[in-house]
Amino acid sequence: MTATSSAAVPIRILGLDPGLRHTGWGVIDVAGSRLTHVADGTINTDEKQDLPRRLERLHDGLVEVIGVWRPDEVAVEETLANRNPQSTLKLGMARGVALLVGARAGLVVEQYLPMIVKKSVVGTGHAEKEQVQHMVRMLLPGFQRSSADAADALAVAICHAHTAGTNRRVMEGMLGVRR
Repeated sequence: MTATSSAAVPIRILGLDPGLRHTGWGVIDVAGSRLTHVADGTINTDEKQDLPRRLERLHDGLVEVIGVWRPDEVAVEETLANRNPQSTLKLGMARGVALLVGARAGLVVEQYLPMIVKKSVVGTGHAEKEQVQHMVRMLLPGFQRSSADAADALAVAICHAHTAGTNRRVMEGMLGVRR
């Protein structure tokens, strides 16, 4: 199943912006074309701890978020390589934890490149962070920015809602079926 729904049965999406220091998370409900902000936050790890303990903290935090908010689907922002290979590797580990936690919970897990998230939310793949955060506030009335990481995670969830909804409409058109 993908993030599309009739007005009667909303789909709950957990968006994740993974990072080893701060992992943003955001939960939205999707009912038809209506998006509703449910919750958001950030899972922080202690930089003084060793890598395994930090990954464990991230894992436990994500398990808790899934347990409390009970999403139907998870959308994770993909990571891009940067100049520092060590940072890229650590970011990849955090992303791996996010993917694993969603999969172990039996949820649909999708991944989106940052450029795709920006294009879906703002309309251009080269949008600035401030533009993305502004559009998140516009698309989710009542959302009060708690952290940049949480806003980014909500953008990933919105991207998934838009992308999955479009995919559903294409499939319905190809098959001549409406759900």
